[in-house]
Amino acid sequence: MGIAATRTTGVTQTPSAAPVATLGTPYDIGTPGTPWGPTERAAWLQRQQRHRSHMEEVVTPLLAALPAQAELLSYGELDYTRLGLGRYPLHAVRSRQWLAGRPTVLVTGGVHGYETSGVQGALQWIRDDFERAADRFNLLVLPCISPWGYETINRWNPDALDPNRQFKPGSPAAESALAMACVAAQAGEVALHIDLHETTDTDNSEFGPAKAARDGGVFHWDPIPDGFYLVGDTERPAPAFQRALIDAVRQVTHIAEADERGCILGEAVQQQGVINYAKRTLGLCGAMTAARFVTTTEVYPDSPTASPAQCNAAQVAAVNAAVEFLTQASKEC
Repeated sequence: MGIAATRTTGVTQTPSAAPVATLGTPYDIGTPGTPWGPTERAAWLQRQQRHRSHMEEVVTPLLAALPAQAELLSYGELDYTRLGLGRYPLHAVRSRQWLAGRPTVLVTGGVHGYETSGVQGALQWIRDDFERAADRFNLLVLPCISPWGYETINRWNPDALDPNRQFKPGSPAAESALAMACVAAQAGEVALHIDLHETTDTDNSEFGPAKAARDGGVFHWDPIPDGFYLVGDTERPAPAFQRALIDAVRQVTHIAEADERGCILGEAVQQQGVINYAKRTLGLCGAMTAARFVTTTEVYPDSPTASPAQCNAAQVAAVNAAVEFLTQASKEC
């Protein structure tokens, strides 16, 4: 997810006098203080280049290692031919044996396509751990919600929209709208939703400044936390659930520490490695269900002590810990 929820402000507002952040360098598209129009959005899109293949790195491995207890679903297609781009099929993995009355677990990845371990971690979990969890729960996994973003290593979609601010009725982002429709059609009531993300250095160097420019605002720079952390929901904080995931991931990689203000990206730390956002207000992916247990993982792939394999393993550890927590919670009900 990255990028603080409230750190970009309109230019008519006065930045806080508190030492919460420093102002970043203005982005080089558009006029400072003026929101982008079609010309600026087109200039931004013109810069984007394809760096990797969704078909080769996501779809093909998914098909090659689909567990026996899983079935592959197509839940639509992203059609960006109007922008001179291509079409992207969207895939989900669902329990082959879906039992009424069983709790449902939802795993989402690649809402931000540039957050690689969110996608690859989901694929690894499907390959290695799906079958074990399917013995206990109904499972639905959307491993790569934003395939164009995956290919171009991008936070936004081609319309310069952040899909992770568009999980709301009438969503203008097709990635978000189609994911919500899939979950509503396939999952019904969800008990647990874990959304897999990363926080990267490019949140400060590229995507934060671009967002401020797009919106006609000012970008406030916050230090990127070195380590793994979680983003819970202010309406459903579930601190014991969050703690269980942090404890599990601690065995794989280091946990982000609070800054000198007791914050991560400007948000108050609730316990080690956990902050909360108002997911529904912000239109985050974690708000698309009323799941009792909901969280967003944040892996830091740019840490000098973390490898891509370790980042994927951290995502897998978080999902497995979430499933184990739900298992125990279900026994207590």
